[in-house]
Amino acid sequence: MNLFYRHFGEGTPVIIQHGLFGQSDNWVTVGRRIADQFSVYIPDLRNHGQSPHASVHTYQAMSDDLLDFMDDLSIDKAIIIGHSMGGKAAMNFTLEHPRMVEKLVVVDICPKRYPERNIHTQVITQMLSLDLEKAGTRTEIEKMLEQKIPDARIRMFILKNLYYRLPGQLAWRLNLDAINNSLDQLFDGISVEGSYEGPTLFIRGGKSDYILDEDFPLIHQYFPNALIKTIPGASHWVHADAPEELCLLLSGFLGRECQFPPTR
Repeated sequence: MNLFYRHFGEGTPVIIQHGLFGQSDNWVTVGRRIADQFSVYIPDLRNHGQSPHASVHTYQAMSDDLLDFMDDLSIDKAIIIGHSMGGKAAMNFTLEHPRMVEKLVVVDICPKRYPERNIHTQVITQMLSLDLEKAGTRTEIEKMLEQKIPDARIRMFILKNLYYRLPGQLAWRLNLDAINNSLDQLFDGISVEGSYEGPTLFIRGGKSDYILDEDFPLIHQYFPNALIKTIPGASHWVHADAPEELCLLLSGFLGRECQFPPTR
């Protein structure tokens, strides 16, 4: 599968994988900040953003996509960064192809099986229920979602997936049917055998419950040399809540100082 991707900078390859309902654009701020020292690639994962759609949406498929992505770009070894769903896909790939991973960074997800989270089901249900042909603008669609998804931040995150397929005709970039059919598999834990002995960093949001203290033994079972860091005050969307703190952790772990443009 030929994944759409964004590229910034030169140097050691870094590949950043976004989470469920996300796209490469979500990580451009972080990507640009570390691109001063690295060659940063941010793909849209399958069934997301501008990448192709497929009926299969599993971690194994996403791991295979990453292998093809690196082969196509002649990348023999890279630093892999993954958030949420992208983090689990990155863990799967790293355990399968440890020699192709220089370092691994996993943001706010761990290898365990998660119970179904109502928010994911609710979001997909509401997105599938919308008749986009009757809505000419993003504002109209936001109003439709307002009662069903009261969290404004989640609504804005979801609305970034809209695009104009034709003049005046909005559509979702996501392959909602494939994601909906595979949702239970996305909650699965890592099933690849073995461990990765290379440098690994897990970053969790202080306000998130995706990585609990009780998950540390499982993390170290698969990644014995993992460091686990917490960013206080950050939610599951660490890169949006605390980009400076996140980049500082990345800078220290990757061993190179990253540039920080002045914030406005």
